[in-house]
Amino acid sequence: MTRGGFSGLDACVHCGFCLQACPTFLATGDEADGPRGRIELMRAFERGELSSTDRGLAYHLDRCLGCRGCEPVCPSGVAYGDGLEEARARLAEARGTPRLARLALTALTNPMTSRPVYALARLLRDSGLAGTLAGKGRFGFAMGMLAATRTDGRTGGQADGRPTPAVDRPTGLPTARPPSDRPTAVCLFRGCVMEGLFSHVHDATIGTLGVNGYEVREVSGQVCCGALHAHAGLREGARALAGQNIAAFASSTGPIVVNSAGCGALLKAYGHLLDGAPEAVRFAARVRDVTELLADRGPAPGAPLELRVQYDAPCHLLHAQRIAEPPLAVLRAVPGADVRPTVDSAQCCGSAGLYSTLEPELSRTVLAPKVEQILADPPDILTTANPGCVMQLGAGLRAAGAAIPVRHPVELLDQSYRAAGRYA
Repeated sequence: MTRGGFSGLDACVHCGFCLQACPTFLATGDEADGPRGRIELMRAFERGELSSTDRGLAYHLDRCLGCRGCEPVCPSGVAYGDGLEEARARLAEARGTPRLARLALTALTNPMTSRPVYALARLLRDSGLAGTLAGKGRFGFAMGMLAATRTDGRTGGQADGRPTPAVDRPTGLPTARPPSDRPTAVCLFRGCVMEGLFSHVHDATIGTLGVNGYEVREVSGQVCCGALHAHAGLREGARALAGQNIAAFASSTGPIVVNSAGCGALLKAYGHLLDGAPEAVRFAARVRDVTELLADRGPAPGAPLELRVQYDAPCHLLHAQRIAEPPLAVLRAVPGADVRPTVDSAQCCGSAGLYSTLEPELSRTVLAPKVEQILADPPDILTTANPGCVMQLGAGLRAAGAAIPVRHPVELLDQSYRAAGRYA
């Protein structure tokens, strides 16, 4: 789809294959809450038959998770995600962005406000108060999301809540780099939510990449990737952030490693976002998910961890980036771990950026069957590769009374490497 139109939707033939892959359609049974119905709404919007003030148009498009689960199952190759992005951008230009969405974006992505917000959130989390207040209501669920970001050096645990023994994190350099290879330089994209609440995942990323022959370099001047802005229809805000990131990484070389599926999906789409600008296309071509880089090198095995591990695929890793096997390869590099995908791994958990804040009821409805499936055969640890998914799944499990930790795959590999003495 070219920017400014909905041509990517023209291939839709109303076959309906998308409906069973759409979490909101499965939750509501409403045709207008499925891709086929939303495509008709967007086509009517494009033709001028529906205006930006139409309450039904905004209502049903706002309720879309943007998970893009419909795209892989579409036999016609409909570019649904591009059409949704265009429609939301036009709606945002015409009606503005809801106050709650703007407040959340300011709190999470604007450095002037996000630093104190994240500092306060970490204090609340690390004190244990967030975990104590976690529960089923809207406030309790929010506290559960925050509590899910906490790490105490233990990535494993029993289904009844008993953790596996902690291993102290070493402070030295990784060892056991492949002797025949010189370290490959990669640049770490730190992001906003990841840096604010998941710096331990950055630590694990740096450590595991080092063991597998990569040298991670820091890049100054980088900012939020812009994914939350793009999802909210704030295209110009996303474009401005993209420009800053492209400039920040311009003097570096090598892959840009990212450990957030949502960030990675947009970073890889900078070429589209910036209308094919050569520097944006070059930037996008450098972006690699951390699990891609690790899988390219094996990855090297660590010490055994006797754990039952389930992996739930983030939508923006599986559907948007089409990355399926690398996260499983990372987990299977842990000897002794019984690794398997969740039963409905390809289905969205209901997080979807700001969605769980803006559409809490439907978000929880989408999450409920996934939590039920996980608890039918509870693992010792649940893994997923996106911060929002970690928070959503962690809060859902806490609300259900299950003390199952949710971690990024690289955290489990990091624990295995530490137990094996891979860090000098």
